[in-house]
Amino acid sequence: MGGIDPGLRRTVLSTLLAAFHGPEAPGWALDLVADGLAGHVLFGFNVDNATQLSALTNALRQARGDVLIGIDEEGGDVTRLGHRNGSPYPGNGALGATGDPELTAAVYRSIGADLAAVGVNFNLAPSADVNSESDNPIIGTRSFGADPAVVSIHTAAAVRGLQESGVAACAKHFPGHGAANADSHLELPTVDVTLDVLRERDLPPFAAAIAAGTRSIMSAHIRIPSLTGDLPATFSRRMLTELVRDELGFTGAIVTDALEMQGAARIAGGTYKAAVPALLAGADLLCIGADVDAALVELIVAEVIAAVDSGELPLSRLEQASARALDLAKWASAAQTHPAGDFTGSAGVDLGIAVARRAVTIEGTLPPLDDAFVVQLESAHSIAEGPVPWGIYRHLGAQFDDAIRVEAAKATADQVRAAAHGRPIVIAGRNVHRLAGAADLITALAATDTVVVVEMGWPSTWRPVGARAFLTTYGGTRANSRAALEALGLA
Repeated sequence: MGGIDPGLRRTVLSTLLAAFHGPEAPGWALDLVADGLAGHVLFGFNVDNATQLSALTNALRQARGDVLIGIDEEGGDVTRLGHRNGSPYPGNGALGATGDPELTAAVYRSIGADLAAVGVNFNLAPSADVNSESDNPIIGTRSFGADPAVVSIHTAAAVRGLQESGVAACAKHFPGHGAANADSHLELPTVDVTLDVLRERDLPPFAAAIAAGTRSIMSAHIRIPSLTGDLPATFSRRMLTELVRDELGFTGAIVTDALEMQGAARIAGGTYKAAVPALLAGADLLCIGADVDAALVELIVAEVIAAVDSGELPLSRLEQASARALDLAKWASAAQTHPAGDFTGSAGVDLGIAVARRAVTIEGTLPPLDDAFVVQLESAHSIAEGPVPWGIYRHLGAQFDDAIRVEAAKATADQVRAAAHGRPIVIAGRNVHRLAGAADLITALAATDTVVVVEMGWPSTWRPVGARAFLTTYGGTRANSRAALEALGLA
């Protein structure tokens, strides 16, 4: 490593969470763990099946026993274990809609058991965001709701459930991403509110997570002009030191959202440039992102060491971050026995469906739908979700073999009406009110036909005039889909 002090390099590495592509850990990823890297975050491209994933996590632990093995397993629409077929669990939106925090604890306990069974010890969940902006493009059903009290109760339950399974929790995205109307993967969203508003609306769930013992909190790449100026919260000492530490009393590890996201990288001038300002602000564990290689890790290491050498980053701050990251790793590795097993077993599937049933709401009166014509409106996925299968279409029985999937903007009411042949029409979609052409299509059909709408995203105040019923599932997972079909009488 040339003139780099190996002890200082190891200290820097202990504050970094990297990633790699593929079902096996490449040599460089294992070597970095042996050298002191805090750990790796796993994504869908790392998960084929339980046997493979258990072998992968075992290889990482062979490199160093207290390695952090992280994942974004929120259940619901953001799942890595279920990236091929969808999660068996409803997400936070549905859990909040049940009004029963014990169900939330049970679901997160089951998610934790799934993770522990394959050796994952750190879950970047739950989302503690209060979804106060109904058109939020990145949170939505990842939130327990729009009421801070509801979100607080369920956040605490989720933290308890996860950590009772031996998996460290991470409440995110501090100080709250729920009021944003932009995606921080793509830009730096601005949430123009006062500290008083944050204290009343957005911070209570994080206080609840802290009281429940969350081992970590994740920062958000959002800008709050009155508090962070032109910087994201991830780079703000006001946020990560004065607010979460001094005011809320959090003593665990602060983890950054992925530094490769444009809400951080674009502001800093590159992913590797984001490391120093995050550490200066008070972050302890830097999540680099999904597209990582050994060269990028070494670039970050060199950048941080240069900042220490120049006096820009006090060595004491780096050592403090390292100590907190190591404490998190120690807890996570000690809490798990790392059995090689399976995930999403029958108990988890049954639990997911039972909870999803509780979340379904129906407005209006459902007509007989035995011979319904089913239409699923296609929609794009967020970067957080990825291309995970969703919706009722793929769960329909053979008697609905003429069901269709269409883009609302490319379909006409006459085309759908002709295909329905006078039968009742069930139209399902995610965030239907935001889909181009969807409102006009549904309104036109409802004016002359029997129409039922199934909202599988975050519900808005929009309701189509003339529709017989409006059913909300608060998510599009396998569990949500099964519950929707049962409620419609189509299962």
